[in-house]
Formats: sequence, structure tokens, C-alpha cells
Amino acid sequence: MSNHERHVASAVNEADLRHLYQLVEVQDGGPTWIHMMDRSTPTMTYQAWRRDPPTGPPQYRSRTVFEDATPEMVRDFFWDDEFRSKWDDMLIHHAVLEEFQSTGTMIVQWVRKFPFFCSDREYVIGRRIWESGGSYYCVTKGVPFPSLTRRDKPRRVDLYYSSWCIRAAESQKKEGQLTACEVILFHHEDMGIPWEIAKLGIKQGMWNAVKKIDPGLRTYQKERLSGGPLSHCALMAHSNTRVSIDYLKALEAATGDLPIENHDTDTNSSEKSGIAIRRAFIVGGAIALACTIDRGLLTKAVIFGVARKFARMGRKT
Repeated sequence: MSNHERHVASAVNEADLRHLYQLVEVQDGGPTWIHMMDRSTPTMTYQAWRRDPPTGPPQYRSRTVFEDATPEMVRDFFWDDEFRSKWDDMLIHHAVLEEFQSTGTMIVQWVRKFPFFCSDREYVIGRRIWESGGSYYCVTKGVPFPSLTRRDKPRRVDLYYSSWCIRAAESQKKEGQLTACEVILFHHEDMGIPWEIAKLGIKQGMWNAVKKIDPGLRTYQKERLSGGPLSHCALMAHSNTRVSIDYLKALEAATGDLPIENHDTDTNSSEKSGIAIRRAFIVGGAIALACTIDRGLLTKAVIFGVARKFARMGRKT
């Protein structure tokens, strides 16, 4: 394996898997999550939480349950950048920069638009999926990519973290049947927007953005069931690294460097992972407005509300 291949293969690694697993199990040692909202449609339920770490911007967690959906279908749906542009109107460009077939690791470029809040933003993100007992741990984060020249516009977002646990869940309509799919999402990023404005935007616009996901998923299901071909990104989502539940628990309990077992993958590659787990340290950042804020939310009322809040803070100092 060349040095370049090693760089791509390790862009998202087992340290990231450990951190995501700790988040899912509420064992990461962070502050308590504050409940924000409960919303639902006939085929989807949604809950969201926020927390404010001692240093850094707020972080967000959500739990979405889709009725009559399999974890595999939802995994492909979220990974499919080609189809995403049909339901996510903020994604205006996407490209695969690098990939490593044996683990399914990808480095991709996104450009997203943010009406009323800021100009377009560019993202260079690494992503990879692990599978354990039918659950999928999908890590996506910002990664360095020096060969892609930085531009003044769109401004690149370096701190980006958006990771999910996707697994079967009991249907709320069919008691005792695991015909629904649960997605637990953790998301933060630093876009250079004041945190108070971001919080107000999230509070007002989160549901308007989230409710677009369900019709997008249903259209995706119909296309797949009618025999529509898998896109390249969706095919890469099938290249999962398989790990055991015991291995995940060992990761969660680890406090320092830990040698990694060799694991078979879903691809035909005979490559084995001998990477050592580094201490997981994901820096807190601002919530991804790209995923939560709809158009037109930064009204005059919001702007003046933030201004008044800052004015009150100023008088106290």
C-alpha cells in the first residue's frame, strides 16, 4: 500500500468509531443533553437535543425513526450524493476526490448554499461505515486535503462532524415488529456564524428542514424497488468494515492506545487493518446549519432578538 493509499484509508479510523460509539451509548463524558423538540409525520418521528460544552460552540443530537424502512436502505439514502441533490436543495456541488475500496473510505467535496446567513461554503469530508450486528456506524468529518486549493469563495469549513448510528427499531404502528429504522445523529461544525444566531435559527428552522428528509427517502425507496441502479456513492456504502459487539465494547472502555484486531470487510479485498487506535479527541464545534436551517429564517425579528440579547449581556459586564 502506498503512502497516499494509507492516508486515504486512515482518514477516518477506529478512533472515530470509538468516539461515535461512546456518543451513542452516552458514555463520552460530555455535558447532559437538553431536550429541544418532538415532531412527527405519519411515517416519521423526530426528537432533538442540544448541549453546550464548557469550551466551544453547542453540539446537537437527534433521533429519527422512519416507519417501513430498513437500515440498509436508509444507509444508502444518506450516502447517495447523486440522489441527495433531489431533496437537499442546499447541496449545489459534490465530487469524489479520493476513495479506498477495501474499507469504503471516501474523501468527497461538497459545496452548500446558505441563503440569508452567509455565502456558500465548501467542505472536504472523509467518511466510512462500520457494521456490527446489523447496526451501521457512519462517520463523516472534515479532513485536510492540501491538493485541493483553497479559495476565498466559497469559504472552506474545516471543523465538521456529522455521524450516525443506523439500526432497526420497533414500529410504532406494528407493535413488536422491527419494521422501522432508527437514526441517531450527532452533528456540529464551525461556519463562522455567531452561536446565538445559530441557536435561534436552529430553534425556528430545524423541523422545516428535517421534514423534507422523509419524502426524499420514500422517493428513494420507490426508485430502488422499481429496479433503479445504485449510484457509485451508494455502492461504496456497501463496503462496510465488520466488527463484533464485543469489539465495540472494548473500544468504548479503552482509555489509551489499543491495538486493533483484523476484521474482514464486505469487499473482496484481502487487506487487513493493523492500525493502532489513537486517543479519540473530537473538538466541539458549531451545529451544521446546512442540515437544520431552512431558507428565510433569519428574519428581522431574529436579528433584532439576537441584538437585544447581546445588548443585555453587554450591560451586565
